Amino acid sequence: MYLTQSLHRALQQNPGRIATINGARRYTVAESVERISRLAAALRALGVRAGDRVACLGLNSDRYHEYLFAVPWIGAVLNPVNIRWSPAEIVYSLADSDSRVLLVDDTFANAIPALRAGFDRLETVIFTGDGEAPAGALRYEDLIAGHEPVADTRTGRDSLLGIFYTGGTTGNPKGVMLSHNNLITSGLGSLATGHVASQGGRMLHAAPMFHLADIAMWTIGNLVGSTHVFIPMFTPAATLAAIAEHQITDALLVPTMIQMLVDDPAAAEVDLSSVKHFLYGASPISESLLERARKVFPAAKFTQAYGMTELSPVTTLLSPTDHDDPTLRRSAGRAVPHAEVRIVDADDNELPRGSVGEVVAFGDHVMLGYWNKPEATAEAVHDGWMHTGDGGYMDDRGYVFIVDRLKDMIITGGENVYSAEVENALAKHPAVAACAVIGVPDAQWGERVHAVVVLKEGQQASEDELREHCRALIANYKVPRSAEFVAALPMSGAGKILKRELRKPYWEGAGSGVS
Repeated sequence: MYLTQSLHRALQQNPGRIATINGARRYTVAESVERISRLAAALRALGVRAGDRVACLGLNSDRYHEYLFAVPWIGAVLNPVNIRWSPAEIVYSLADSDSRVLLVDDTFANAIPALRAGFDRLETVIFTGDGEAPAGALRYEDLIAGHEPVADTRTGRDSLLGIFYTGGTTGNPKGVMLSHNNLITSGLGSLATGHVASQGGRMLHAAPMFHLADIAMWTIGNLVGSTHVFIPMFTPAATLAAIAEHQITDALLVPTMIQMLVDDPAAAEVDLSSVKHFLYGASPISESLLERARKVFPAAKFTQAYGMTELSPVTTLLSPTDHDDPTLRRSAGRAVPHAEVRIVDADDNELPRGSVGEVVAFGDHVMLGYWNKPEATAEAVHDGWMHTGDGGYMDDRGYVFIVDRLKDMIITGGENVYSAEVENALAKHPAVAACAVIGVPDAQWGERVHAVVVLKEGQQASEDELREHCRALIANYKVPRSAEFVAALPMSGAGKILKRELRKPYWEGAGSGVS
């Protein structure tokens, strides 16, 4: 298997189908394939050879779509850059991967001088925005117009497709190496469940395209002949407008995005009945949000995906019918057809059902390894099993329940507290819009359970009120001993709460390795 295979199939079977929609720009399959092959020719003329890394820093667009295809077209390697990083973090990823060609759009053009100064091996910058290119950069559309198409090398199978940098919880991020087979295996296995995308539908890209979650969804769309609809980034207004205007059938979002959509007054004023599939991840969806979302999107089926970049990324799915079972809504679902999942102890022994241990996964979706980090690879992958770092348990039917990141477990007074359990209790309070639970230093208990809470607009709740609410649902030692109220929680590009940012003020100078 190889990533560009879907292009040749689409060109053979339906060349006139609309492949991409980006604002006023629309390209058919035939037009899109020609542009991709011309961009590939331009990259080759610029000296890019098989195995070379090509980076892209930009918001969602049809040109990002073309980049994702053109680089493997000539056997080179993708390096999608996290748009939320600082220039120093971007420089690190460019230098670590030795990406000497970088595509940059209008939004990030001002960062070009800093990136050149920080990484002196950056040879070529391609400006993917509209208008004139910044000084020293080549204009994307000029490169496409100025080069004749080249043949696809059809590079694939276990060849390196891309280096996808993880956010990193401590130190520098790690570059996850994924092959063509990794990504396509994950896509085909997810499709085999029948829950994630419509054949020949319209797929919205509102989640950031640098992130593997959206790249995986994009891959799925290519496999089923989707028309890809791009908006630069998620906003409730732009997302609702795109769904209504383009009659979107399939989309990937995270629960925080779904909540923002259903909270937006415009949701009641536009036609959202076209949506058939919502794939979501990063966290489970609350019962109240699910009920509200089903009313706003009456035809949509909701599927939760669990995994990680190192697993290409899907490992379990919670099906739409599973969402109807209250006992399963906090579950991450069951193993997808391409994955085997176990819960193991510290010695990699499989644990009995119901016992909390580490979630590990095996299959052709497990990464090739971490770029230039053999020791980190050996620590994460044992005999082909990827160790996720997530604590969880499995019930008798094979459903996996994630209780916490193992490093996020709070040890207070000798008792283990999983923050997800406390967060689930807090989320049931009618005034709580969002919350995160962390461990903070405590002279008496070692760590104490601390809640960071965002209240719904116009709602009020005191610290004591939240504690009493939790006592009715969980054991007393798990109840937050302290709380703070904030306007918003820090989020990653993937929509995950950045607990390390919440911990930082409490642990700096505390002499602990917690991060």
